[in-house]
Amino acid sequence: MSRVNLRDAEERQGSENGAAFVAAELKMLAEGPDDLFPALDALEGEEYRRVKTRRTFRFELSDQRYFAKLHYGVGWMEILKNLIQFKLPVTGARNERDALQLLEQRGVPVPTVVGFSSSGSNPATRQSSIVTKSLLNTLSLEDCCRQKLVNVPRKYNLIPEVAQLTRRMHEAGVNHRDCYICHFHLQLEEKDQKAPTLYVIDLHRAQIRKRTPTRWRVKDVGSLLFSAAEENALKVSDLFRFMRAYSNKPLRQTLSEDHVFWSKVLVRAQKLYLKNHSQLSSLLK
Repeated sequence: MSRVNLRDAEERQGSENGAAFVAAELKMLAEGPDDLFPALDALEGEEYRRVKTRRTFRFELSDQRYFAKLHYGVGWMEILKNLIQFKLPVTGARNERDALQLLEQRGVPVPTVVGFSSSGSNPATRQSSIVTKSLLNTLSLEDCCRQKLVNVPRKYNLIPEVAQLTRRMHEAGVNHRDCYICHFHLQLEEKDQKAPTLYVIDLHRAQIRKRTPTRWRVKDVGSLLFSAAEENALKVSDLFRFMRAYSNKPLRQTLSEDHVFWSKVLVRAQKLYLKNHSQLSSLLK
């Protein structure tokens, strides 16, 4: 039997019967959900991604900034390709909306959803849209590393925060599937540097279950470790600090009780790293 089936898909990505809505602050753009997609499609904005099946851009309305994602339908070939590879295809904006709302309910900082629409019962041609409030005065951890904005004291506080956010996301039954440091945004110019505010973004491929399976936790944490190694952002002592915070256990205890998990995380990070490099970084050896 295929590992991807309709019941599994419903559990992971939510029912297609969830309510579309437009928040009051978007009423100048669209009166209701039926108007949202065409209104967004007609907008010009700062383009972040534009491919045949999806468009992501930022726009302004009444001096407020928002992000919009439009899904134009992926086509049956893309759906079949994913199913053959035992992957669950992303056919619209709904599971990003579900993941964002669930994580917000669980106290994980994420962008706030202010609009969502979905039309069509055919998953290959379904059109959908999602609008979130733009995060103000934030920068991705990837850019923070590249711009040398993270000093040692700040890194000391950031590492457990990233680990705890990832753990809380997994405890909520959500796995990201694109869990890289570029998808963690840091609030800049905070007065209390010991309590940094981080946001998790870009959850359009996220999966939702009652409980996150170990193999998906391994993939998320391994991807996170790989992306940190790409930027030379961690030392071994930093990795140990992450392990303590993610496991919520003393280091010796998690090394003993969770050694299989951490071994798989390392293997995942090594495989990703070797796709772009001829040899491993010192962190991943």
